[in-house]
Amino acid sequence: MERTGFEPFGEQLMSATDAQPKSRASKLLLRVGTGLFWSLVAGIVLARAAFFEPGVYDGFSRVASLAKSLIF
Repeated sequence: MERTGFEPFGEQLMSATDAQPKSRASKLLLRVGTGLFWSLVAGIVLARAAFFEPGVYDGFSRVASLAKSLIF
């Protein structure tokens, strides 16, 4: 007899086999989408590393110190 899982409010939980794509096209689409997502993440991280300028946020620290001096 198969054991069925339920969440605290009584909804039946999907098993791991139900969540897997069933057709070859959906598996391919899942892999392409995942690959596209992670390649965009890597591209953004590399672009941020390439164009990073340490002095960009110096203006914010000046404003924060001015606000601190006004409050205290």
